Amino acid sequence: MATIDADSARPTPPQIRAVVPPRRRGRMGGHRGGAWPLGAGLLALLVAVPVLMVLAAGLNPDVDVWSHLAATVLPRYLANTLWLSVGVGAGTLVIGVGTAWLVTMCSFPGRRLFEWALLLPMAVPAYVIAYTYAGLLDYAGPVQEVLRWLIGATSRRDYWFPQVRSLGGAIVVMTLVLYPYVYLLARAAFLEQSVCVIEIGRTLGNGPWACFRRIALPLARPAIVTGVTLALMEVLADFGTVDYFAIDTFTTGIYRTWFGLGERAAAAQLAAVLLSVVLALILIERVSRGHARFDQTSRRYRPLPGYPLRGWRGAGALVACGLPIGLGFLLPASALGLWALTSSLSSGDGFPRLVLTSLSLAASAAILAVAAALVVAYARRLAPGRLSAVSARIAALGYAVPGAVIAVGIVVPLAFIDGMIIDGVQALGFGNPGLVLTGTIAGLLYAYMVRFLAVSLNTVEASLGKVTASMDDAARVFGLGPGATLVRVHAPLVSGGLLTAGLLVFVDVLKELPATLILRPFNLTTLAMRTYELAGDERLADAAAPALAIVAAGILPVILLSRAIARSRPGAQTR
Repeated sequence: MATIDADSARPTPPQIRAVVPPRRRGRMGGHRGGAWPLGAGLLALLVAVPVLMVLAAGLNPDVDVWSHLAATVLPRYLANTLWLSVGVGAGTLVIGVGTAWLVTMCSFPGRRLFEWALLLPMAVPAYVIAYTYAGLLDYAGPVQEVLRWLIGATSRRDYWFPQVRSLGGAIVVMTLVLYPYVYLLARAAFLEQSVCVIEIGRTLGNGPWACFRRIALPLARPAIVTGVTLALMEVLADFGTVDYFAIDTFTTGIYRTWFGLGERAAAAQLAAVLLSVVLALILIERVSRGHARFDQTSRRYRPLPGYPLRGWRGAGALVACGLPIGLGFLLPASALGLWALTSSLSSGDGFPRLVLTSLSLAASAAILAVAAALVVAYARRLAPGRLSAVSARIAALGYAVPGAVIAVGIVVPLAFIDGMIIDGVQALGFGNPGLVLTGTIAGLLYAYMVRFLAVSLNTVEASLGKVTASMDDAARVFGLGPGATLVRVHAPLVSGGLLTAGLLVFVDVLKELPATLILRPFNLTTLAMRTYELAGDERLADAAAPALAIVAAGILPVILLSRAIARSRPGAQTR
């Protein structure tokens, strides 16, 4: 078996170029690694199947079903989804951009801490914050109890208190969780901006606020639009929050129509409408980006200005950055920790088995997603043609599709394949083997792979991009094929990126709820499901332990993201 000995045989770069000219690398790789683009195409097809099934349902509408939906629930779903999107979009825009500007361009007490702490609410799923605030602010919660004690009230009619289980409550909860999407991208955009441009703006008589409004904000607009679009996609995909607050949206409608009414055709029609809205958001984001290009004209990077904020301005910045962290992470995490310690832990019945089931399911999905991402990314590296590019684009589509839509789109083809398997096995005289894919872990892992392949693909592609093409050439010289090169050369070099990709998928699967509820096997329960079930039974204290486990796992990607942002400014020293 051929091996690479870097010390004994190290061909010089000119020799390598003579053996494998760079201009022929893609064509040669495509010839020798022809199976890789085909594998990537097959994976892209697997991702596209549920989307196509849902779109097919939308293109072949059942008139009776649509008439019933339009007369009963569709206007309410549309109105609630619209107002929820508008409210969360505005909230995440203001908080995300404002905090990103403050911690990037200004100097005030605690700025270094806020740089990474503002990402902490991403660790808490929106439905967990919804359960927590409902437990704190409902009529029977500690806040209203103290209020009644202070004012001497004896019933709800003696005072007014805002309803947390409302559309406004859902907007606030989702804004607190989703603003980091905008903060993340806006801060990265501000970090990449040139100090020269800002200084030119100052020499023309613009103050810090005018520089922000007239220079920095337009330059960062594509990144901000992308962040708001991501937040809106999460709003459309959310199930736990809106279901707990009894707000009828498309996601809750799909679930209730599927299980409550048993109308799978109607659920597919609703899923088609929701998918159309998501595709429209993607189109808007692409159109807004347009052909705008913002290039640096200088390769000299200097530290950002850091406008000093003193007195009331510094205090205002402190409050503006501290409030989202306190309300979006510290308060919910503290309440969950207190409830977990003081509750009888009824959820502790079989709790270790519940954790083990969730961890093994998330780990399996992470391995599957990283392996699929490696195939797609490596195929694009070997044969950078149209097939690989289209496969990679389709493979990344799943993350934009809500979990409920993917679940609806998966059930039909899986049931069809199960029917073929049963007919085939029975024809051979072996009896009925039962369902192999539908309602099994295999079907659930398929849904996770479709939903989260994009998460791992982005990280794996970025890691492979850092491996120089000369490594491929060297491997070819020593007789290694594409597969052996991937295993023996690339995999060790990008192992950190693969681990990061797996970790991101692992945490996302731990938090995933709607697809798990629809596709899970009968006797399978995860941490997210147990939290949802206990909270639905108003056993919020008992739901604290599984919710806290999900939050603890969610902190890991926050640390990774924080480190990535710190390294994002070209020429900056990594702290």
